[in-house]
Parts: sequence; structure tokens; C-alpha cells
Amino acid sequence: MANNAPLPSSFDNDKLALEITDISHLKNLTAAKGCALTCYALLGATRSIRAGDHATTNRMFRFRIYAQGFTLLCIVAGSVYYKTDRQKRKAVDTVVAEQKAKEKNQAWIRELEARDREDKDWKVRRQVVKESADRGDGVGAARKALEKSERRGEGSIVEAVRDLWQGRH
Repeated sequence: MANNAPLPSSFDNDKLALEITDISHLKNLTAAKGCALTCYALLGATRSIRAGDHATTNRMFRFRIYAQGFTLLCIVAGSVYYKTDRQKRKAVDTVVAEQKAKEKNQAWIRELEARDREDKDWKVRRQVVKESADRGDGVGAARKALEKSERRGEGSIVEAVRDLWQGRH
């Protein structure tokens, strides 16, 4: 008995390669052989019609009908045989789709939370600036309330980049 297990490949974990090389729809090769037999019978019937051989023509048309019956039988048998494969694949695809949707939803929630934190931080900073302006502390107090990255006119861009590069922020 031959082992029908596929050989290991470097593409085993590559989902795109698995999708591209998926030939599960070609598993039922007997149906393809039946189609080839049908084409052979039609070609033989065509040749015998041109040759004027009525007996061979009738025999080839009978053979065509048998070949078509064989093809249909192979299609039905293959459909029944591979039904469990399709069900397992559909179940796996469903689980993968649910997992992707869950990951996408979690990423969306993280993004919303990050935006919410940014909005809250922005509101707090603006509130501090507004309060210092209302108290009359002037522009100097408002500048102190702002983060260093929000200040303008203090130092050059080169200094700011150097500070970021050296980890002083």
C-alpha cells in the first residue's frame, strides 16, 4: 500500500501558497478520463461519418453514451466520496473567518481606545492652558503647561531630532 500523504514542503505554513496550489477540485480524475473518452468517441464518430462507415458511426455513438454515463457516475461517486472533505474544509474556513473577524474587532477596539486616550489628553492640556489664561498668568504659564514637543520657537529642529535620537524627550 502506498502512502498518499503529501511530502513536507517549505510552503506548509504559507497560506497564500496553500491557496494558490490548492488542487482539491482535481481530485476526481476519473471524471476527467470519462470526458476524454466521450471526446474520443465523438472524434471517432466524426471520422466514421466522413468515411461513410455507418456501423462504426453507430458503435462510436453508443460508446459516447456509455462514456457520458461513466462520467456522470464518476461525478456522483466523487461528490459522495469527497463530501466529508468539503465539510471539514468548510468548518476550518468558518473557524479561520471567525478568528480573523475577532482579531479585526479587537484591533478596532484598541484603535478606538487609543484615540479616546489622545482626546482625553488633549482636553486636559487645553483645559490647563485655558485655566492659566483665565488666571492671568500670561503666556509664560501657558507654555509651561504645554508639553515640550508642543512648544514652538524653543531650540532648533536639529536639537529636537538629536534629543529624540538620544532618548531625551
